[in-house]
Amino acid sequence: MSSNAYLEESRARLEAFVKPILAKLGREERRRWGAFWIQGLLMEGGRKTAAGIANRHGADAQALQQFVNQSPWDWRPLRKALAELSVESLSSRCGWILDDTGFPKKGTHSVGVTRQYSGTLGKIGNCQIGVSLNYATDDCCVPLDFELYLPEEWAGDAHRRRKAGVPEEVGFRAKWQLALQMIDRALECRIPIGVVIADAGYGIIGQMRQALRERELRYVLGVQQSAGVWLKQEVYVRPEYQGRGQPRKRRYDLPKPQSVLEVAKKLTPEAWHKVTWRQGTKGDLSSRFAAVRAQPSAGHVQHQIRDIMGWLLVEWPEGEAEPVKYWISNLPEDTSLRDLVYWAKLRWWVEQNYEQLKQQIGLDHFEGRSWPGWHHHVTLCMIAFNFLVLETVRAKKNYWVDTA
Repeated sequence: MSSNAYLEESRARLEAFVKPILAKLGREERRRWGAFWIQGLLMEGGRKTAAGIANRHGADAQALQQFVNQSPWDWRPLRKALAELSVESLSSRCGWILDDTGFPKKGTHSVGVTRQYSGTLGKIGNCQIGVSLNYATDDCCVPLDFELYLPEEWAGDAHRRRKAGVPEEVGFRAKWQLALQMIDRALECRIPIGVVIADAGYGIIGQMRQALRERELRYVLGVQQSAGVWLKQEVYVRPEYQGRGQPRKRRYDLPKPQSVLEVAKKLTPEAWHKVTWRQGTKGDLSSRFAAVRAQPSAGHVQHQIRDIMGWLLVEWPEGEAEPVKYWISNLPEDTSLRDLVYWAKLRWWVEQNYEQLKQQIGLDHFEGRSWPGWHHHVTLCMIAFNFLVLETVRAKKNYWVDTA
């Protein structure tokens, strides 16, 4: 069935889904244009720009452009409503996946664009970078929030900021700081709290891990093979007094840290186990894993350790000369190897989502240059995409019920 035919069949459900979200727009005219834009994103064919949608579906291109680019509506209430509505029917056993994606651009005027590394491009290129927070379960994954990364050269350029409509309160924030902002907003929503999952771009930041612990969040975060750790048996605590009447401090007798690669290579054959984490399109997805208790050494000063004892998870597939991936986690000490692998591998969803968001919904088709325009378009793309995802989950559940 084509997307167009499917959309006709599910139009009533679409209207019911978007109504409470678009109500946050206030004015009836805005609600009407919001619904029109979302329907345009869901229809097949062409680029999902204001001109493209208007021309294909019979609308005033200038009015549609104004709604997305210049209209001063706040996108955050819509995202909050979308997040809460999207997870209502999903499992509460979830992962909060952090990641970023590139939006290739020509020229220098689109907000946040510069030459920077993009995983989408696989190299340094002229692009914008968006950071996202996603809610993932066994059944699906939906984006909860997005932030546009504003490079330092943009953050410090008053002329470019003013021209692009960047709010005064928005300054430079590293990607991991944007991720924490989205997490804090998610914690204010009525959604289940999940295990935070991210690749090494976020996992290597000690401040990021500390901030998650301060929020009492569990995490499974990628790290690079050069990351240093101490194993549990290597860390010894020696009480030390600072002087009469001074509080006692912990002092650690610490050997030189080992890299996670060195740790992995020293593990015995008995430490490695084959684990299957999910069913792929071509069969079970399996690999060899080992997990040991370890403490990251990054940031230790004068024998004071800043990180905590947790898990080091390593993947070393059969036939590979070296391990291929590493994760640090603060999940409980009684967590099974299978569960550690499950959470580490749940991140696969987000790469698939980015591809579908761009190819089917037009996430990267926006041709405007402004800060509000980018966030407006991305918000409407999230609404359209989450509806499609939930429709897919609903169809699967109905199929199993009908054929049981």
